[in-house]
Amino acid sequence: MSEQPTPTASEVDAEDFADILAATRDYIRTVVVPREQEIADTDAIPDEIRAGLADMGLFGYAIPQQWGGLGLDLTQDVELAMEFGYTTLAMRSLFGTNNGIAGQVLVNFGTDEQKTEWLERIASGEVIASFALTEDGAGSNPAGLATKAVRDGGDWVIDGNKRFITNAPLADLFVVFARTRPADQSGTGIAVFLVPADAPGVSVGPRDRKMGQEGAWTAEVSFQGVRVPDSALVGGNEDAGYRAAMTSLARGRVHIAALAVGSAQRALDESLAYAATTTQGGEAIGGFQLVQAMLADQQTGVMAGRALVREAAAKYVSGEDRRIAPSVAKLYCTEMAGEVADKAVQIHGGTGYMRGVAVERIYRDIRLLRLYEGTSEIQRLIIGGGLVRGWSEGAGSR
Repeated sequence: MSEQPTPTASEVDAEDFADILAATRDYIRTVVVPREQEIADTDAIPDEIRAGLADMGLFGYAIPQQWGGLGLDLTQDVELAMEFGYTTLAMRSLFGTNNGIAGQVLVNFGTDEQKTEWLERIASGEVIASFALTEDGAGSNPAGLATKAVRDGGDWVIDGNKRFITNAPLADLFVVFARTRPADQSGTGIAVFLVPADAPGVSVGPRDRKMGQEGAWTAEVSFQGVRVPDSALVGGNEDAGYRAAMTSLARGRVHIAALAVGSAQRALDESLAYAATTTQGGEAIGGFQLVQAMLADQQTGVMAGRALVREAAAKYVSGEDRRIAPSVAKLYCTEMAGEVADKAVQIHGGTGYMRGVAVERIYRDIRLLRLYEGTSEIQRLIIGGGLVRGWSEGAGSR
């Protein structure tokens, strides 16, 4: 049985989307790619790039037009994501939570009042929304959630600590998952709340120092006696949190898979350029059969990943598969991208190990893709468990 609500159909036809995709590709390759080293050195996205992304509507491309977004569906989302992955992943991170794991909670589960209050500002980039789920004991599986929300009159009081929260230092709104009671027969007891970043009791720690993805900011967030009104309870439902988390994460997994394909394509392109222009013994290394074998493996992985992402997105939008296919796509594509990046460094030899070389940055950046939105190990459990349940329910012949 699907845990997903019916996805919103695209509000943009193929011709208009082709223009959006072309403009996005051009902006990334002519404006962002030349400034990748600057972004890495300063650990920040330049203000003018942020403004350009907002002008293009990218802070709300997956939010319905009713609420100020472009209204793209997941099949269109992944085409954009493959372009986003072509450059530093910090760029996509800036607006990724608005469209993805945070914004989709509001789109799919928020009340009309909550959507009216927040979604247009999220779609415009005026508000950065941050998805506050992960804790020390609850990451890929939110069942271990320890953050608590206790009703106090007409309010809720939230206490707990979150970690690795993307965009926390920039956030205007935290989408916070908290337990209102132990899980029981009536539900999981996990709710989700809309908490303004300036609410008393909210504190954001220093920016994390990470292996890669410089310019994408994460931090710990503490909620100590944070009081929010009952209207901050998403959907007005104390048990909406677990389903909202699983829904957002499943959709996000297809998006992350597409990012991985884009990064792998960039690593392949860098490898081809290096192999064609770098010589050993007077011959371009691209003429060596072992280098050609690595290039062939890279190309095979990229093409397989691209096809898989498109199939998973189509099945998600149609409703045919919103659980196993997203996990399959994320598992394969993120692992594939790691292998492609590793071969890219190998093709570059010692040069590929040097800071300032694109494949060195890609190698570090994409390692995170196998961790967030559910680790590769969690994806294997989802896939394997789903297959066994499907067989037991008589669906094994499909």
